[in-house]
Amino acid sequence: MDIRKELEKRILVIDGAMGTMIQRHKLEETDYRGTRFANWHTDVKGNNDLLCITQPQIIKGIHKQYLAAGADIIETNTFSSTVIAMADYDMQSLAYELNTAAAKCAREAINEFIAENPGAAPKFVAGAIGPLNKTLSLSPDVNNPGYRAVSFDEVVNAYYEQIRGLVDGGVDLLLIETIFDTLNAKGAIYAAKKYFRDKKMAELPIMISGTITDASGRTLSGQTLEAFYTSVMHANPLSVGLNCALGAAEMRSHIEELSQIAACYTSAYPNAGLPNAMGEYDEQPHETAHFIEEWAKEGFVNIVGGCCGTTPDHIKHIADNVNHITPRPLPVLEVVE
Repeated sequence: MDIRKELEKRILVIDGAMGTMIQRHKLEETDYRGTRFANWHTDVKGNNDLLCITQPQIIKGIHKQYLAAGADIIETNTFSSTVIAMADYDMQSLAYELNTAAAKCAREAINEFIAENPGAAPKFVAGAIGPLNKTLSLSPDVNNPGYRAVSFDEVVNAYYEQIRGLVDGGVDLLLIETIFDTLNAKGAIYAAKKYFRDKKMAELPIMISGTITDASGRTLSGQTLEAFYTSVMHANPLSVGLNCALGAAEMRSHIEELSQIAACYTSAYPNAGLPNAMGEYDEQPHETAHFIEEWAKEGFVNIVGGCCGTTPDHIKHIADNVNHITPRPLPVLEVVE
C-alpha cells in the first residue's frame, strides 16, 4: 500500500486523542501496573504508553473505535516512549518494548478492522514520535540561559531507539509531532535517516507536525511558521502540518499560510477548541468538523483529524464532512536552471 497514491485521490483522516479516550476508562494505579509491574518502585498511573504492555486490549479497542469512525491513519500510543521521557517513571529500559508493543496494538486493530470490513479503504499505522520533556533550544534554568538539560546526541540516541522499536513493530510511516522545539525535531529526523541508512532499508515516509503555542504565530522556541517549515523541509517529508495547542478557529490562518508555502502535503489536527477553566474541551464534533470542512473546501489540507479533547465522534464528523472534497494539489515547483 502506498499512502502517496491515496493522498492523490482523497483527503486522509488521522485519528483523534488517545489520552482523552484513555481517561474515559477511569483507570487506577493497579490497572496501569497490571501483574508485571505490580511491585514497581514508583507510581505509574498516568504513564499512558505503558498500557500498550499492561492493557493492550484497551489501546487496541480505542484504535478500532477511531477506525470505525473513519480514520485512515492511526497513531501508535508512543508519545512518550523514549528513554528520556520514561525516566519520569524509571522505565528507561522499556523504551524499545513499548514501541514494538504499541505498533503491534495498532497493526492488530487494523487487521481486525479490515477482516470485519472487507473492501475498506487502506489503513495506515503512524509511529507517533513526541517532542520530549527536555528541550535543546531552551534552558530550564532562568538564571543560566546557556544551560541545557540534554545534549543533541542524547536526543538522537533516544529517538533512534524509539524508531527502531516502531519499525520492528511494523509501522507504515513515522509521525514526528507536537513539535515546539525544532532542534528536537531535527534530532528525530536525523535519527530516522540514520536508522534507515544503518539498516540499508528504504525510508518510511515521515510526517512532521509542529505546534503554534499562542497568538504570536510562533513555536515555543520562537520560530515563525515559515522558519519552522524551512528548518525541516530538508527531510523531504511526506507532509508538514500543525497539531495541538490551538483549536481549529485559532489555527485557521496558520494552516492557510502553510498551504501556500509547503511543497509537500499538509496536515492539520487541532484540539477540540481551547480548554475551559477546568482544562477540559467543550467544542462539539460538528463544530470542529465545520472548521475543517471549510479548510478542505479552501484547498488548505491533505490530512485532517483531531488532537486533545477529540473523540471518535469528532473524527466521524470530520471524515463525513471531507470525504467528498478534492484534496489540496501539490504545488508545481519551478526548476531553476
